[in-house]
Amino acid sequence: MLEPILPNVLAVKRIPHASADVLRAYGADPSKHTSLGLITCDQDDSLYVALDEATKQSDVDVVFGQSFYAGASHASGRLSGEVLGVLAGADPQIIEDGLTATLRCLAHDACFYDADGKGTVTVFPHVISAVGRYLAADLGVAVGEPIAYLVAPPLEFVVALDAALKAADVRSLKIITPPTPTNFACAYLTGVNAGDLAACEAAATAFAAAVVDVALQPTR
Repeated sequence: MLEPILPNVLAVKRIPHASADVLRAYGADPSKHTSLGLITCDQDDSLYVALDEATKQSDVDVVFGQSFYAGASHASGRLSGEVLGVLAGADPQIIEDGLTATLRCLAHDACFYDADGKGTVTVFPHVISAVGRYLAADLGVAVGEPIAYLVAPPLEFVVALDAALKAADVRSLKIITPPTPTNFACAYLTGVNAGDLAACEAAATAFAAAVVDVALQPTR
């Protein structure tokens, strides 16, 4: 069984009444947003899933989410981590509700897994049963559709993505090949038949198994 590697939240801050210049700089709209919620974490993809969850639990908008170059091991500071996420809302309570949902997801749902028993190869075979407004807009699917969100190191990813696409009746929504800020690769899959959660789960299972196989037998 894959062992979870839980994400570490490094900093969480609120700006109840942000300046218009700051709002605009981070993608918010001063005509409808007044408050910001900021969060850094040492797992970028886990945070992206958690930010998406926030849009399902609050009338919050994800206005900024960026991974940092070279990943958490080479962060610019103790609190920087691997990613900065910014939530924007019409009032501080909306932000608070969004941050609560984000932190809950990071604590209990979204995480990377150890694929080789040493923590030197990791995999993110995550299934979102009902995608929220953040990822739905990016991927061009309807809110509420299931997706498989799959991440692995470069070579492992190629083998695992091929396995995932062959294991279930799924199609790719987006494939992000390296180089990337963290030099991992990523794919988002959905069922060929809309709403097919079982297909997404089967693809994610095949993806994870293939990464483990490569990690344990890298030259065979």
